[in-house]
Amino acid sequence: MVLDKIKKENDIKELDEEELKQLADEIRQFLIEQISVTGGHLASNLGVVELTMALHLFLDFPQDKLIWDVGHQAYTHKILTGRREGFDGLRKYGGMSGFPKRKESDCDSFDTGHSSTSISAGLGYALAKEVTGEDYRVVSVIGDGALTGGMAFEALNNAGMLKTNFIIVLNDNNMSISENVGGLSTYLTSFRTANAYLDLKIGVMNSLNKIPVYGDKMVNKLRKTKSSIKQLFVPGMFFEEMGIVYLGPVDGGDIKGILRLLREASHIDGPVLVHVLTHKGAGYAPAERHPARFHGTEPFEIETGLPRHPRVKANYTDIFSTVMRKLGDRDDRVVAITAAMTDGTGLKRFHNMFPERFFDVGIAEAHAVTFAAGLAAAGLKPIFAVYSSFLQRAYDQILHDVCIQNLPVVFAIDRAGLVGSDGETHQGIFDLSYLSTIPNMTIMAPKNKWELSDMIKYAVNFPTPIAVRYPRGEAYDGLKEYRQPISLAKSEWIYREEQIALFALGSMVKTAEQVRDGLKQNGYHCSLINARFAKPLDEEILEELTTDHTLVVTMEENVINGGMGEHVVMHYLQKGMGISVLPIAIPDEYVEHGNVDILRREVGIDADTIIARTIEAYEKSAERKR
Repeated sequence: MVLDKIKKENDIKELDEEELKQLADEIRQFLIEQISVTGGHLASNLGVVELTMALHLFLDFPQDKLIWDVGHQAYTHKILTGRREGFDGLRKYGGMSGFPKRKESDCDSFDTGHSSTSISAGLGYALAKEVTGEDYRVVSVIGDGALTGGMAFEALNNAGMLKTNFIIVLNDNNMSISENVGGLSTYLTSFRTANAYLDLKIGVMNSLNKIPVYGDKMVNKLRKTKSSIKQLFVPGMFFEEMGIVYLGPVDGGDIKGILRLLREASHIDGPVLVHVLTHKGAGYAPAERHPARFHGTEPFEIETGLPRHPRVKANYTDIFSTVMRKLGDRDDRVVAITAAMTDGTGLKRFHNMFPERFFDVGIAEAHAVTFAAGLAAAGLKPIFAVYSSFLQRAYDQILHDVCIQNLPVVFAIDRAGLVGSDGETHQGIFDLSYLSTIPNMTIMAPKNKWELSDMIKYAVNFPTPIAVRYPRGEAYDGLKEYRQPISLAKSEWIYREEQIALFALGSMVKTAEQVRDGLKQNGYHCSLINARFAKPLDEEILEELTTDHTLVVTMEENVINGGMGEHVVMHYLQKGMGISVLPIAIPDEYVEHGNVDILRREVGIDADTIIARTIEAYEKSAERKR
């Protein structure tokens, strides 16, 4: 097997043409077999096998720098740098990450996980080698979906002034996670079927560059020309006008063709974009038919592509999807916004039923928020459905464009809390902290599936900015009998006793039930309150707790800094109320990838850890009172 010859970086350079073809097939088969067991990102990786091989034939690792945008498509890169054995532990706790990690290999030049960053990082490397005098090549790979992100355009604009070689590979598969939308997608589509015709243009440019004094001026003049001739002959005119030489498009399955363009690109002083047409899911029929479903997949049966462990119960995204459909029926002012995550956020049904009120803005969260602000200012009811970790990219727009104007935008924040296998860049553990810093923002979190439904319905008619955060995974269906109407800044008593009060938010209410059971078994009395609102806090109930409780335990699936627990502590300090508070939250650190139950134990928000910490804290506070 040819794959056995790949033990470390650069081993691919020892293979002949026939072996390269066989290697591509073996890598695809390996990825399908491995990911069917572990789960992971399949469709995107199958699409870039030959592209990655060409890049490894072109570059010398680890000296040269290869930077992946998002990074979920770097599995072949990991194989070619000697990490094949690590795939058994892919995305498992303590195992290999599903994204590039500098601490994992010297061949990973930049940690990635979010979109539209690779050109900026690559530009940093390209300019750094000028400053340091080091000699290495820099290649940034970016997808056509990621190119819709504003940060990518900022980087392209900056790169246009570069005088040293910097190669940008556009991995164009007409997909991000959901199908691409917008003007850039239309633009790229207009020449996806074109041939690699640019040999003559590159030859002319290189020849002119060699002419002393006048060569550069002539090249610049040609680049600025906006004649109809250029319109006909340069489909990459968009990039050329930014000062970036365009090469391609080239078939993403043609290793020799890609390699030829990369070598051509390496001879150009300045930024060069190599346009590669790939096919998401290539080589595995189910992934080709359903690339979005196989973007990030759970373990599946290879023969059918169906999940090995089908979901039986609805998850929180399903509940949100159902509520959105009903809201769309009832109120024609309700509009939905997504940033290239129609399926992931549960808006597909709303899109199908109300296409004129559904807006996919591409991978552009900052734009999505200000766009929502405009819709709200015009009298509509915009709901922006977004993953917690992606919303971070729009903090300024939330603060300036939504909250200063106090506009009624609803933020439906999916994947809030620990999400597991995708690791640090995807854990939704900061939203309570960064949103609670913003005046006029209201923040809620549901204890179960019925409360999520009630909160979304409440939020859509709320007159000012409001966020509803809910976790990934199966929707909790316990505590059904507790369904008090939602009222601003009002918590919900679940159990009322004395001594210890568990003040739990959102997903932690379920854990609080287990904690209470454990405390009761140890002989302690314990109240349980569903906080509901992280901002504003229910000050009335917090003050009521001081009359018959010695310890308040706040529980949240968010980092401790800036979280609900800190705000509760501050409330009691400002009021001068003498009650002990134990904030249970995620420590001030990034959380690695792994199974969520394992991660909860590692960061100390599992029931057993909380029980032990609560007993210790209660005994200390009781001793002080004695």
